[in-house]
Amino acid sequence: MAGKRAFISVYNKEGIVDFADKLQKIHGYEIISTGGTYDRLRENNIEVREISEITGFRELLHGRVKSLHPKIHAGILASRTAQEEVSEMKENEIGLIDLVVVNLYPFEEASKNEKMEIDELYEYIDIGGVTLLRAAAKNFFYVTPVYSVDVYEKVLQDLDENNGNTTYELRKELAVKTFQYTASYDAVISEKLAAKLFDEQEVLPDKFVLNLDKVKALRYGENSHQPAAIYKKPSNLKYEVLQGKEISYNNMVDITSAVNIVSEFVDVPAACIIKHNNPCGVALGSGITDAYLKAHGCDPISAFGGIIGLNEPVTAEIAKHAVQLFLEVIVAPDFSREALDILAKKKNLRLVRLPFSMAEYKQAQVYTVKDLPFGTLIQSADNIQLSEDNFKIATNCKPTKENIEDMVFAWKVVKHMSSNAIVVVKDLKTVGLGLGQTSRIASMEIALKQACEQTKDAVIASDGFFPAIDNIHAAAQARIGAIIQPGGSIKDEEVVAEAQKYSIPMVMTGIRHFKH
Repeated sequence: MAGKRAFISVYNKEGIVDFADKLQKIHGYEIISTGGTYDRLRENNIEVREISEITGFRELLHGRVKSLHPKIHAGILASRTAQEEVSEMKENEIGLIDLVVVNLYPFEEASKNEKMEIDELYEYIDIGGVTLLRAAAKNFFYVTPVYSVDVYEKVLQDLDENNGNTTYELRKELAVKTFQYTASYDAVISEKLAAKLFDEQEVLPDKFVLNLDKVKALRYGENSHQPAAIYKKPSNLKYEVLQGKEISYNNMVDITSAVNIVSEFVDVPAACIIKHNNPCGVALGSGITDAYLKAHGCDPISAFGGIIGLNEPVTAEIAKHAVQLFLEVIVAPDFSREALDILAKKKNLRLVRLPFSMAEYKQAQVYTVKDLPFGTLIQSADNIQLSEDNFKIATNCKPTKENIEDMVFAWKVVKHMSSNAIVVVKDLKTVGLGLGQTSRIASMEIALKQACEQTKDAVIASDGFFPAIDNIHAAAQARIGAIIQPGGSIKDEEVVAEAQKYSIPMVMTGIRHFKH
């Protein structure tokens, strides 16, 4: 295979000596290299030409400029079949380059160092490497781009099976993956530089870049005919699966809903049970075991096959109760050793540990994305918190201290329910949930029916305003103690007057929590 040439310049030198050795000794490649890579190959007795031998130009600016030269890039970009380009290469005595082996400076890793100043960080922005890879990927009809240590074996196998040449099938595959690699690299740079250079980042910039790496393929999506995979971006929090079956698409959706709810309560034990992406029980407690037992007691029937979410570690007492149930997942900040031993009896039960605080979780939620046929909708996450400024008592009758505590709790729950949503709360636990209905009175009736005799002195939260007084009539008939709602209806005065008539304190927040 005389005449074949490979350009090798890598930051991550793992496996490069063995790869270069086989390229040269088995497949006869001449190797051109730079800087530290050149030194590493020479130290390991691999014949290699330093780039300045080819370009006739020494490296400049402490090595930042070395490969950006016509004798390198023309060698990569030239057509092997266009006679005019072949002649031009001969005329200028430029040799062809058939394989480009480059990986990039670790900008992402460097950017995680909060103490690193911007003038240090920008030294990790790779210019030449990206250009070389893009050139090789562009000319994949003839050139093989090798962008990662992970593909060395695949390339060598292809060379072994095809007399020292790579196949068109492999080159086009690597070309696409190379452009994905360089696009991801640039996306990280744009995100991290914005964070370093500006005190406040635009949540919705003119160009919105989603930099996602595939973690793994899932068995399927919501239904068995839908392919699915889980992807992550660099800022995503990590979770740990301690036991159980493989996490499914629907599990991930429900796990997120569970943690969304319990993370609303940072300083108090909170538990919820999720079914089909909605809560069927949420409660606070004197301890996490108390909160869990209350949450399960809200609706034990619906809890069958559900997902438990906790904002504190799982205790042995919780495990002893949960092991008797059919559950899909338990997700929590941690699990006691005894709890793990007990739950190990349920081999299929997925145990998910969250090695981060609930406050960190809330901060990690920046936006939500929905891909539509007409475009992609992106919005900031619904992270607004209820404060004294939003807590406006609209009626002359005032809520009790207990009413207020229940209303704040109910308000944090209702924002995570599918609209139209009504939640009935008493003693810091849900007793009735109505959601996903096309009319608010229908949700109200479902929630009150579920709460049954527990409605007396309970509170109601609504994710949207009350458009009519029929909701107030239903609340009065159930002897509800107080109502919290956004307000904003053209019938607000009428609704407030009706609540006043029945001596039901009403709070208007001015905040709507629709969730579609």
